[in-house]
Amino acid sequence: MAKKSMKNWFGLGKKEASNTDEAKVDPALLVSSDDETAEEKAIRRAADLQLIADFEKNSAVSEIDIITPEPVVIAPEVVNADVAADSVDEADKSVVTDSAPVNDEPAAEEPVDKDKFFTRLKRGLSRTKGNIGSGFKNFFRGKHIDDELFEELEEQLLIADLGVATTTRIIDNLTQQASRKELKDAEALYDILKKDMAELLHKVDEPLVIDSNNKPHVILMVGVNGVGKTTTIGKMAKKFQGEGKSVMLAAGDTFRAAAVEQLQVWGERNDIPVVAQHTGADSASVLFDAMQSATAKDVDVLIADTAGRLQNKAHLMEELKKVVRVMRKHDATAPHEIMLTIDAGTGQNALSQAELFKEAVGLTGITITKLDGTAKGGVIFAVADKFEIPIRFIGIGEGIDDLRTFNSEEFIEALFSNEDKK
Repeated sequence: MAKKSMKNWFGLGKKEASNTDEAKVDPALLVSSDDETAEEKAIRRAADLQLIADFEKNSAVSEIDIITPEPVVIAPEVVNADVAADSVDEADKSVVTDSAPVNDEPAAEEPVDKDKFFTRLKRGLSRTKGNIGSGFKNFFRGKHIDDELFEELEEQLLIADLGVATTTRIIDNLTQQASRKELKDAEALYDILKKDMAELLHKVDEPLVIDSNNKPHVILMVGVNGVGKTTTIGKMAKKFQGEGKSVMLAAGDTFRAAAVEQLQVWGERNDIPVVAQHTGADSASVLFDAMQSATAKDVDVLIADTAGRLQNKAHLMEELKKVVRVMRKHDATAPHEIMLTIDAGTGQNALSQAELFKEAVGLTGITITKLDGTAKGGVIFAVADKFEIPIRFIGIGEGIDDLRTFNSEEFIEALFSNEDKK
């Protein structure tokens, strides 16, 4: 369109061919002794034609320059779909939830007043207490023992995520106790229920013991995405350091750069060495190097992180088995603790997680996090009842002191406490 408009502007239009022919006329013929004006006209036309040619040339370039380019679609980097699904999800939650709790705490852990901790424990369990524990006081008040009562209680236990098997066991025992003792008043069931639930947790009340004669004591942390493994590692490291133990961390979650960086932040703030490699490195290799380094430096405790993996991804569970095999090449007794981290808000899915991780690598301990963030903390009873694997720690908040050694008596007393001390 640009070419046509310019030609019309010069008044040439369809006469382009003839004008071009005129421009090629022998200059000698243009010099006429008869008409000097004709010569000037020819020169002007030749100049005009040259101007048109120059314009056409420049116009073509301009048209190319202003053409809007087609959008270029850059193909994303091809990533193993299973690996991406199993690692990116936690990256999102963890950057927001896992790294936030990192606090610039002093190197030595200050002693925590037991009364203050008990108050924090009750506050942390306040949402769960509404469904179970102290919430049972109001539930039983003024009611008679009958089938309807047990049906309502069964529903309440299921809502709190105790699970079908554990709930059935509790209801059956309460029914037998009520019948044998010929109880009529429902409030009499409160103490029986509290005792039954305490017995479930008493079976898994076994604090983690670090064997100082076998250095390094290797703790391998496993679990699915987003449960707070990395944060738990940092808090555990601070706890052990406060007890006078030397600690080293191994960044075995090589899928996520954020996990490595977060672990390094914990290390820098608490003067704890961290063994890490580049993102995408072989996790087993990282942990093997860490074990060698910890042995050479006579470190008391080595805590090894691993990538979050869905329990239903067989090939990822095989990778975890490989990690354990490689660690045992350095120390046949390692890892000395394989600790599963469970998010209390996960509900009954926690049971399938524990089942498959137990089958894959065996579990010697469990940490249950985020008990303060859910009203369904009853999953701790379901896990304890089904697996009887020691619960080492519980998380009831974001503070560094909110990861505490599990004590079943304190837990039950806090859960069933009717006081809301601040």
